Amino acid sequence: MFETLGERTLALGQVARQADPEKGYEPLLEQFTPILAPAITAGITIVGNFGAANPPAAARTIARLAGTHGLSSRIAVISGDDMLGHTALDESELWEGDAGLPTPPAAPIAVNLYLGARSITDAIRAGAQIVVTGRVADPALALGPLVAHFGWDWDDVDRIAAGTLIGHLLECGSQVSGGYFADPGVKDVPDMARIGFPIAEVAADGAAVLTKPPATGGRIDIATVTEQLLYAIHDPAAYLTPDVTLDVTGVCLEQQAQDRVRVTGARGRPAPDRLKATVSYPGEWLGEAGISYAGPNAFARAELAVRTIRERLAIRGLTPRLRADILGAVSVFDDDSASLRQGTAASASGDYRAHFTFGGDEATVCAACQEVGALYCCGPAGGGGVRIHVAPRIVTRSRMIARDKIRTGYTFLEEALA
Repeated sequence: MFETLGERTLALGQVARQADPEKGYEPLLEQFTPILAPAITAGITIVGNFGAANPPAAARTIARLAGTHGLSSRIAVISGDDMLGHTALDESELWEGDAGLPTPPAAPIAVNLYLGARSITDAIRAGAQIVVTGRVADPALALGPLVAHFGWDWDDVDRIAAGTLIGHLLECGSQVSGGYFADPGVKDVPDMARIGFPIAEVAADGAAVLTKPPATGGRIDIATVTEQLLYAIHDPAAYLTPDVTLDVTGVCLEQQAQDRVRVTGARGRPAPDRLKATVSYPGEWLGEAGISYAGPNAFARAELAVRTIRERLAIRGLTPRLRADILGAVSVFDDDSASLRQGTAASASGDYRAHFTFGGDEATVCAACQEVGALYCCGPAGGGGVRIHVAPRIVTRSRMIARDKIRTGYTFLEEALA
């Protein structure tokens, strides 16, 4: 199971696909090369959402990789998440999390729906050895194989809920085995450099034991599983997925042995009538530029660099959207006006990086970034390490699509090429 996709990475995939119709999927060669031959030889089915914005291209890449190893495999491509041109957005509602945000003026370049697990199940039952998806709900990557293996009825909401919970616990890789959990001295995780990815040992009734490979780092215990259990859930009594409404309020966690936690008690209710879709629009250009200052009075020099850039942009008549942070002082929790930073001692020594973010049209953003580069010789003493990156942005909004508008399925790669 490869869970590699987020809303941000999907948007980046759309940018890549616009530039090259054979791109837009997640990197595959480094991930697949070590496991492709052993998995196919052992009859292990591979399921992943690495198709991102371009599942067919990802499938073709996997087929070529298999060919270089003298392997043949049945690769299924899940379809239906790409709703561009297949749904009237003005007939859908904005997702409540985006309420109040304006709809971008440009026409959308992509509409990607969160699909459920049914087509994954169907593809596996039809003999797929590799299942390539685009945007699916992350737990569906585990639920699909579980339903295919155990033959669960889709109307058995408690079994579907149990499989969804297992997928939810596995979906972020080593998060449940200590990744994104570690906090030295508070929540210690051993041997993070060799952290082991989780394994779910699942019974036919949906009960599961979470563990990890022996001789790997990390930890699986009540604390790590609880943290991942509640991760990204809005309402623990009604976690909405395309396949079921999951209730985790009655879930029981039992530490059976070191790195073995038994999970039971998931309950389900019918799936929602509407599914979430990510709508991608062309946005403005984004420029990021930074320069570092260190040693005595470094903070004051970094502040002078920020003031200098603001004044030079004004002199040149450049009006990009601008945020200027000083990393090493207050930045993550500050606002765009840097109001929290005002209390930092002006004479502070240390290591600081003046970081600028510009938004606007391409020419304005490039010109603004050019001024940061000019700080080398036209700015405060001791600046160094300038890095500049300029790229187009994708703006996303989420909308709710009625289930009866959705058509999903799968196609085997060899059939698509025929």
